[in-house]
Amino acid sequence: MTSRIRRARAGAVVLAGCLALGACSSPLPQPQPEAAQAVAPPVLTAAQSENVLTRLGEVLAEADAALDPALLAERVTGPALAARTAEYVRATATAGAKLPTVLPVAAQSSIVPDTTTWPRTQLVVTEQPEDLQAPRILVLQQASPREPYKLWGWARLGGGVQMPRTADIEIGSNPVALDDETLVVKPADLVAQYVDVLTNGDASPHAATFASDFFRTTIEGRRAESQASVEAVGTATETYTPVGDVIALSTADGGALVVAEMSTVTTLAITRGSLTLTDPFEVALAGKASVGNNLSRTWSDVIVFYVPPTGSVTTQVQVLAAEHSLTAVTGE
Repeated sequence: MTSRIRRARAGAVVLAGCLALGACSSPLPQPQPEAAQAVAPPVLTAAQSENVLTRLGEVLAEADAALDPALLAERVTGPALAARTAEYVRATATAGAKLPTVLPVAAQSSIVPDTTTWPRTQLVVTEQPEDLQAPRILVLQQASPREPYKLWGWARLGGGVQMPRTADIEIGSNPVALDDETLVVKPADLVAQYVDVLTNGDASPHAATFASDFFRTTIEGRRAESQASVEAVGTATETYTPVGDVIALSTADGGALVVAEMSTVTTLAITRGSLTLTDPFEVALAGKASVGNNLSRTWSDVIVFYVPPTGSVTTQVQVLAAEHSLTAVTGE
């Protein structure tokens, strides 16, 4: 018997009872389900986003005070955890002269997705730190429905950089597919092309795709310093490798903010004598003060790009923010 027939017969019995008794009370009002929204709401309200940042600030403050990476696990993951752990080693090795990077948790603006799937990523542009360094972009991820949002990575805004307009937090920003062909570069191809530019400079076939940026300038400068530092005893090479998939959220003009992780490895091949490490941070990471063969420095990089839509007045990809964190040193 279907539920519709059962309800009809039950209604007939009630009606017959009312006729027999001569009266019946009015039927009780039945709750009506809310109409489904035409557009999915953003995954976080402004108040929820603020609560996430407040808890992150509490965890960072506690872990930073103790220089204990184990205290970060509740709210820090990915490249952010690797970078913060290394910064605790640096703070200890320098007797507090080089403290962990200041990460404000007060937001200038927040960019949240309106997705119904996981993982979910929120971007937060912070207020300027008290030491007057550049504001940060915090990348917060929720891996699954029962997990809290965790700091996955952070990057410093470049000087004079203007963030593109995005949807208000009350509306939410659409995630962008990695194979989206409405952009000047598909998100899936973006980091490989940028790596080629870092490796080959203006000789790269993709050089014209990217505007000049502070991160590339920093990388090229440090690469030259590494080559000069080892010139008397060996040679230096540097490689750049994309790590994992990128994260892409839409901008108001049809473009995308793309967050990427990259690994940079600087290898010094010692061919004559040995190389003495003078930085106490590197000594602590390597566990030794000199090497007689190969020295490798591994950097964890988080980069935030703006990719314009095809046909836009702006035709080049821009690096909005980046962080280059030394996380490992090994030597033979």
